[in-house]
Amino acid sequence: QVQLVESGGGLVQAGGSLRLSCAASISIFSRNRAAWYRQTPGKQRELVASITSTGSTNYADSVKGRFTISRDNAKNMLYLQMNSLKPEDTAVYYCYAWVFADYWGQGAQVTVSS
Repeated sequence: QVQLVESGGGLVQAGGSLRLSCAASISIFSRNRAAWYRQTPGKQRELVASITSTGSTNYADSVKGRFTISRDNAKNMLYLQMNSLKPEDTAVYYCYAWVFADYWGQGAQVTVSS
């Protein structure tokens, strides 16, 4: 059973930065695709950024140049560095990994005030 636990969410003013962290219970990020998604009330969960086992990254157009996904294989950690935050980035952010099945974290609230 894979467990993913996010941390690092919070309240920040527009233009500020936050770093989300995702701790995995086993070593998965180096061998599987992982990603960050976000969701706001009444909307579908959307992909924010992803990283493959080879380290290739992909970003939603809305966050390109502002967010960076990375991982620390030795620590079983996934990160999302978020800079130049905007009020429209306000959402619950979820860590995701695929290990022969979909696994999700519990979510971390990010609120950006204007």
